[in-house]
Amino acid sequence: MAIATAGDGAAATRVSRNEKLVIGASSLGTVFEWYDFYLYGLLAAIISEQFFSGVNETTAFIFALAAFAAGFAVRPFGALVFGRLGDLVGRKHTFLVTMGLMGLSTFVVGLLPSYASIGVAAPVILIALRLIQGLALGGEYGGAATYVAEHAPDDKRGLYTSWIQTTATLGLFAALLVVIGTRTALGEEAFRAWGWRIPFLLSILLLGVSMWIRLQLAESPAFLKMKAEGGTSKAPIAEAFGEWRNLRVVIIALFGAVAGQAVVWYTGQFYALFFLERVLKVDGATANVLIAVALALGTPFFLLFGWLSDRIGRKPIIMVGLALAALTYFPLFSALTAAANPALARAQASAPVVVRADPADCSFQFDPVGRNRFDARSCDVAKAFLAKASVSYDNLPAPTGATASVRVGNAVIPAPDQAALAGPARKAAIDSFNARTAAALAAVGYPDKADPATVNKPLVVAILFVLVLYVTMVYGPIAALLVELFPTRIRYTSMSLPYHIGNGWFGGFLPTTAFAMVAAKGNIYYGLWYPIVVATATLVIGLLFLPETRGQDVVEH
Repeated sequence: MAIATAGDGAAATRVSRNEKLVIGASSLGTVFEWYDFYLYGLLAAIISEQFFSGVNETTAFIFALAAFAAGFAVRPFGALVFGRLGDLVGRKHTFLVTMGLMGLSTFVVGLLPSYASIGVAAPVILIALRLIQGLALGGEYGGAATYVAEHAPDDKRGLYTSWIQTTATLGLFAALLVVIGTRTALGEEAFRAWGWRIPFLLSILLLGVSMWIRLQLAESPAFLKMKAEGGTSKAPIAEAFGEWRNLRVVIIALFGAVAGQAVVWYTGQFYALFFLERVLKVDGATANVLIAVALALGTPFFLLFGWLSDRIGRKPIIMVGLALAALTYFPLFSALTAAANPALARAQASAPVVVRADPADCSFQFDPVGRNRFDARSCDVAKAFLAKASVSYDNLPAPTGATASVRVGNAVIPAPDQAALAGPARKAAIDSFNARTAAALAAVGYPDKADPATVNKPLVVAILFVLVLYVTMVYGPIAALLVELFPTRIRYTSMSLPYHIGNGWFGGFLPTTAFAMVAAKGNIYYGLWYPIVVATATLVIGLLFLPETRGQDVVEH
């Protein structure tokens, strides 16, 4: 072993024998935390029904995604709090605390009454629990990655830490299996009514097992060596972010590696799932199975690229992954539409939908208050219906003051002139417009949902696998890279903040941002511009400023 407590050969032998325990225990605990965190994302559609039923459907779903993202928003703050503790008191005790917070918060979600039972208190409590989960996760990853890296030989650090990188995908995979199993056992109706709680409640058992396993671990040898020599930092936050030589590295890590890695990760493993279920209208159970198969096929590649980064370097693999993602997202998601809902793809090609309206008459189709029904103006009525139906459309300007209309193929349906209507007459006019537009869409082949018999499942899995493969390229080597960028005394704090700003903000807000962009512009692929722009910017910054770290001594560094 390259790392051992100074002057203690017996300790070195023990560490060598315990490498598998270190990797296994650290990884298992982190799998559990990701399982907890991603249950919410998998059940976003049901969560929107249970806890945000007081608003319109489109806004409710975006709110559900926003609550999902709320847990990501506070991850950098968790990184600061728990990163500081990890550098002051040690890696092991800190990630035991974060695991307890995560597990208990997840269990309580399974007990939380719905909006119908306790009103607005339900979403408020839910978001509070998500915030606790986010804080806990903000402290977990840095601790686990640092702990494993500080046990690893210099020439195997990429491989060893890549096991930690599999945990997010394995946690998602475990959550998918539990959700699929519960859905299958109870049936869709019972699952949507109450069965969705079971995966959350099961987390209490996983918490007990994971806590017991992690209690068997000893502290990181690099931390013990540093502590014995009196080298621990007395003010990790001030040293990490108050000194330019360290802050500069934090900024480069964020914008030259992690931001792009984050958007590729969430596009490949979450946005793809939401796109299948919400936009392409593949039923939830089928979408979960398809993404689960792709994840199972792709997960070993985390280890492959971690191992390869020990041979050729961390930076080249991450940069190639970013470039491939930015170049191929549009054709891949277009192919996904054709494979998962071929009727929709044919209808979009043969009978494109066009909204012709005065631009001043059109609102942004996302209401932060949650009470706007988008029925005050003709353009809003037209776009609200199409957004709810997940129909892609083009926008054409109309003369100032003109009433909006929707063209479906050769049919033109004028939207209600709201200025001339009020009360029941307005509602009747909107209902009539919606019915005529739905009939026009059906007449040219737009489906209400994906036909299970026409879903090309092997091709869908192949496309999803490619998206997951990009994830493994950018994510497999990232832990080793971050650990090697920073000195031992402030490593936990320094690496945790850019990691969680990148994954918590750039990545965590991706589903919410992308769907809001789609709702605003009308094009079902428009949200892809978000990950493409971020990945491209990260690629450029990384190529120019990110150093190669392979072979760096993480004890002396």
